[in-house]
Amino acid sequence: MSKNPRTGKIARHHVSPSSLQKSFKEALRKSRVPKNASPHTLRHSFATHLLQDGYDIRTIQDLLGHKEISTTMIYTHVLQNNRLGVQSPIDV
Repeated sequence: MSKNPRTGKIARHHVSPSSLQKSFKEALRKSRVPKNASPHTLRHSFATHLLQDGYDIRTIQDLLGHKEISTTMIYTHVLQNNRLGVQSPIDV
């Protein structure tokens, strides 16, 4: 909640997507993170980490607000690299 400077009324105010993206890019620049990222990158990382931690796809679908499970399934590509959890002796 914040106070509207014109009316003095206290209410919830929405942030425009472009304003959020601009603030995110500025924070990224100030943090000196060398990678290109956006607020959507955080959403993608959130879903990916949940999958890697073993959360079920329906829970992730609900958290992301996807209507169709097929939309959420795009995140399962990270599990395809090592579906059985086998560790190579070379990596040990």
